[in-house]
Amino acid sequence: MERIVIVIAGPTCSGKTDVVISLAQKINGEIISADSRQVYKHLTIGTAKPSKEQLQKVKHHFIGELEPDVEFNASKFEVEAIELIQKIFEKGKTPIVVGGSGLYIRALVDGIMNSVETDLDYRKQLYEQREKFGNEFIYEQLKKVDPKSAHEMLPQNWKRVVRALEVFHLTSEPIWKHQNEFERNLDFEFAQFGLSWERETLYKNIDARVDKMIEHGLVNEVEGILGRGFSQELYSLNTVGYKEIISFLNDEISLELAVELIKRNTRRYAKKQMTWFRRDERINWLKMSKNSKPENVAEEIARQISVV
Repeated sequence: MERIVIVIAGPTCSGKTDVVISLAQKINGEIISADSRQVYKHLTIGTAKPSKEQLQKVKHHFIGELEPDVEFNASKFEVEAIELIQKIFEKGKTPIVVGGSGLYIRALVDGIMNSVETDLDYRKQLYEQREKFGNEFIYEQLKKVDPKSAHEMLPQNWKRVVRALEVFHLTSEPIWKHQNEFERNLDFEFAQFGLSWERETLYKNIDARVDKMIEHGLVNEVEGILGRGFSQELYSLNTVGYKEIISFLNDEISLELAVELIKRNTRRYAKKQMTWFRRDERINWLKMSKNSKPENVAEEIARQISVV
C-alpha cells in the first residue's frame, strides 16, 4: 500500500471522533486533530475534545498542547502536521487527520503560500476598515480585484481576505497565482472522506450536545479560564460556546439566552462548514444517520482505501 494520509472531515457534532478512533484502532493509526480550538489547553468542554478514555485508546496530536494565548494558525498547522505525518509513517503507522476546521485541512492538503512578504501599514488599514465597516466591506474589495480567490472564501474568514488583498497590493497579482506556483514535494497522498448528515438530524444532535456541555460545566470552565488571567479578548476564546458564556458572565445576557445563542450559532457554523467542504470534489461523502455505528463507518473507510 502506498503512503496514504486519511482525512476525515465534517461539520461539528457529526460523530467524527468515534469514527476516527475506531478507524485508528482498526488500521494501527495515529490521529492528527485539525481543529483550531482543540489545540488549546483548558478549552475542553466547549470544544468537545475527546474524553480521557478516548485519548487513551489511540495516540492523538494537537489536542490541548498550547496555552490559550499562544498564536496558532493554518500555516503553522501545515508545517507541523507534515513533520508529524512523516514521523508517524516512520513508526509504521497510518496518519489520520480529523477535524472541522476547513482552512486547516485545506492548508495541509493543498499548502499555504507564505513567500510574499507582509505590509503592516496596509494590513492595519484593512483591519481598521473591517472594524468600522465589517467583514463584508473588505470582502467586496477582494471581489473587485480577485474574484476567483473571493469565490473560495467566506466573509467570515476575514484574515484570509485581508491576506489575499495584501498579496494583491504587494504584487499586483492574485494570491491564487502565487499558490499555483508554490509546489510541495510530498511523498504521500491524501484520501479524503466526509461525514454527511440530514440537516434536521444534525441540528438535533447539536442542540443535545450544547445541553450536555452546560450540564458538564461549561460555565465553570469559562470562569476557570478567565480566572487563570487569560483575557476574554483572546482569539482562542472568540468562538462559539465561549463568547456567549463570556457575555453571560459579564451580565450582558441571561444564561438561558446564552444557551440558545450557542445552539443557534453552532447550527450556523455547521452550515458554513458544510458549504466549505462541499466545494471540494475530492471528498468522498459517507451518509450518516442516528443508526450509523462508528465501527461500520470505519470499516467502510478502511475498505475503500484498501488498508485492510
